[in-house]
Amino acid sequence: MLRYTLMRLGIFVGCLVVVWGLVYSGLAPRGLGESNGMWVVLLALVISAPISFVALRKERDRASVRIVQKVDRVKANLDANRSQEDVADDASRAQGQAS
Repeated sequence: MLRYTLMRLGIFVGCLVVVWGLVYSGLAPRGLGESNGMWVVLLALVISAPISFVALRKERDRASVRIVQKVDRVKANLDANRSQEDVADDASRAQGQAS
């Protein structure tokens, strides 16, 4: 997941540099008054989102598989712990009835 996040951040930074260059060279419109920095960041976000969606599809799928495996492993461990508790509880009840 860290790798995916870093790759997504890299795409955003690349878009930010390109948008900043376009705005300051006059090829893209500037923001109104003091909002120019916010304009550049928002435009970079809007451009980087679909690029990340398409370019990082395989990495996102790999991260998803790893997360699902980890969740399944935790669920299996919880089920194993529950069954151990049930066995111990049944044994103590059986011992209590035998007395």
